Parts: sequence; C-alpha cells; structure tokens
Amino acid sequence: MEKTVMRLGHSPDADDAFMFYAIANNRVVSDRIDFVHVIEEIQSLNRRALEGQLEVTAISAHAYTYVADRYRILSCGASMGEGYGPIVVARRDIRDLSGKRVGIPGKLTTAFLLLSIYASGFIPVEMPFDRVMSAVMDEEVDAGLIIHEGQLTYRDLGLRVVFDLGGMWASDTSLPLPLGINVVRRDIEEELQKEVLRVHRESIDYGLSHKDEALEYALRFGRGISGELGERFVLMYVNEYTRDMGERGKRALEVLFKKASKKGILKKDVPLDVLEG
Repeated sequence: MEKTVMRLGHSPDADDAFMFYAIANNRVVSDRIDFVHVIEEIQSLNRRALEGQLEVTAISAHAYTYVADRYRILSCGASMGEGYGPIVVARRDIRDLSGKRVGIPGKLTTAFLLLSIYASGFIPVEMPFDRVMSAVMDEEVDAGLIIHEGQLTYRDLGLRVVFDLGGMWASDTSLPLPLGINVVRRDIEEELQKEVLRVHRESIDYGLSHKDEALEYALRFGRGISGELGERFVLMYVNEYTRDMGERGKRALEVLFKKASKKGILKKDVPLDVLEG
C-alpha cells in the first residue's frame, strides 16, 4: 500500500526534538504515513497554520483560536507547565508595564496572550524569541517576554523577573499552563488522524523510556544549554500532560480561552475539539 506523505511541523527546540526523536530517527514508524519534518520557529508554524499549509504541526495554544476551523487538537504532544511558564524580565524592577516597550516573541504565542490577560497598556515590540533578552540588555526595550531556555538562563545576564506568568496562572487557576499543542488538519480522513495520534504518542513514550538516548539528540537543539540544565528544561515541558493532556489539560485550555474572551482579546468562543485514542 502506498503511504500518505504528511508534513510534520515542529520547532527546533530541545523539548520538541525530544518528543519527535523516535519519529525522526525511525525508532517509531507507520506503515501508512511518511512524515516530512518541517522545522521552524513556533511563530512561523503559527503563521503556516493560519493558511492550513501543514497536515500536522506544533502551534501555540493561542494560535489555535484562529485555526480551530482547520485543525483538531491531538491529546498528546502538549507543552504544559505546572507552576511555571513564560516570564517577563528587565534590567531593573518594573511594577507596572503600562507605557513600557516589551519585546515579545510573536503575537500568536500563548506567552503574549497570557501577558495581555495579566497586564495592560504595554507596547509590544515583535522580534525573534532568541533576540528578546539581548534587546533588553541593549535597552532597545524596557522589558522582554521570555519563552524557551531563557526561562532558565536569564540570571546569567543579570536580568530580573518582573512578571512570572506561570506562577500567576497557577495561583489564579490551580491548573497546568497550556503553552503549545500539536494539531492535525481536519480534511485528513479520520483513520489517518488516529494513526498520526498513535505515532506521536509512541514517539513520546519511546523518548521517555529511552531518556538518555533521546536527550542526547534533543540537546543538540539546546541553544547554549546542555547537561543537567538542558535535561531540566526538556523535562519541564515533556511531562504527564505531553503523553495525554487528560481532563485537566482540556480544562486548562478552556479556562485560558475564556479568560481571553472575558478580557476582550478573543472575539468569539473557541470550542475544543480534541482527538483522543
């Protein structure tokens, strides 16, 4: 039987590399699908999803609110923080972001949605995520919204946290913080969608049961972090919710979208459609 070719989008981040290690290295294979990896920054994948370009892709949870008509959420592959998440850093203490220029890694990121929920009046300045901290250091912006490894390395630059969005979310909701999700395009037949889900979950399981092997591969994508710090970052976001977001994960997404709607950020309700199996 001829295999279906599907483009699989994910970011060049250590946690994504860990999740997709087994697929990328043929430790887990499908007899129905050949995956072609499309490795781009999350904001680029978000923009592709707006056009429905990729059959399967990682996106920000925020981006899903704009592509729910094109994609379904996979119950596995989510990046959720339990008491931690994006932070806002600055060179000096800032109690109020109103009127301040804040470097952000993209307006479709969940980090930007969270900041918009918990702060107001700031001036967002879009830039690549890996330029945000240097922009703060060079005083191009007053503060920076940090995602990925910067959550662990900002102290090395003498920066300080002025907003802990992950901590604020945990105190506010007692739920995990849904940051990234994996989605599959709706126009793909149901049985192939389920095969995508199976392969994704098996790849995550393989990584978790062959941790040293998967970490060695993942940390090639670590952008300056390695060893214990790299492992810590990967396992912050490859956790129980990655294998299956479960009811708490789905509830977290619902609460995130409702908060954004109540704040006027989202103009319509976003129904969840999660593929489980």
